[in-house]
Amino acid sequence: MTLAAVQSFQLVPFLDTIISLATAFVLGTLIGAERQFRQRTAGLRTNVLVAVGAAAFVDIGMRLNGNASAAHVLAYVVSGVGFLGAGVIMREGLNIRGLNTAATLWGSAAVGATAGADFVAEAVLIALFVLAANTALRPLVNLINRQPLDETTTEATYELHVSASSEDIGRIREVVEGHLEAHNYAVRETSTEDLSDETTELTVVLAASTAKPGELEGVIAAVGRTPGVRHATWSMRTSD
Repeated sequence: MTLAAVQSFQLVPFLDTIISLATAFVLGTLIGAERQFRQRTAGLRTNVLVAVGAAAFVDIGMRLNGNASAAHVLAYVVSGVGFLGAGVIMREGLNIRGLNTAATLWGSAAVGATAGADFVAEAVLIALFVLAANTALRPLVNLINRQPLDETTTEATYELHVSASSEDIGRIREVVEGHLEAHNYAVRETSTEDLSDETTELTVVLAASTAKPGELEGVIAAVGRTPGVRHATWSMRTSD
């Protein structure tokens, strides 16, 4: 086994591997340092390991069977990084955290895979774009987030909540749907919940749309005047 390892050693391909892995290491360090500075889940070491690992797999594929083998290895690298990225995504109530971190891992893997395929200049270019997305775009994101929410233009999910007598809830459901159809609002789902022995709450979820709050206020006002209705309101949340 030792002799086979010695016989298979070739200086020029070995130097090429060093260049590929070193490039992935340096670029992964640049990407990871920014993540570590902001105390993200996947920091410096994670991004470096992803970049170097991707570079190593692609480089081995090229050494074994040229570009065709590297292309197959690259496909598996993409799938593997997808599972790794899914591990850093967490859901907290209605909020989802870690999407940007997962996307950065994709970027690090792309940088490493490109370096492993001996496209050093392209790897540097990809790394610059990843860094720009995480740094240069941050002021723009903050500026957009500080803007007041315009409910008339924001794509959102709207919910109508109607409390009524349990024996009248079927009839009231038809009334609500009739008012919504008159305003061309599509209903995604409806559900009911018994609040007491005599009161049931109807929840109607509209398909994500750019509804007009004024029209929904009119629908709620009309529903509220329906005999048997005890309370009617609507709420809005931005789509996930």
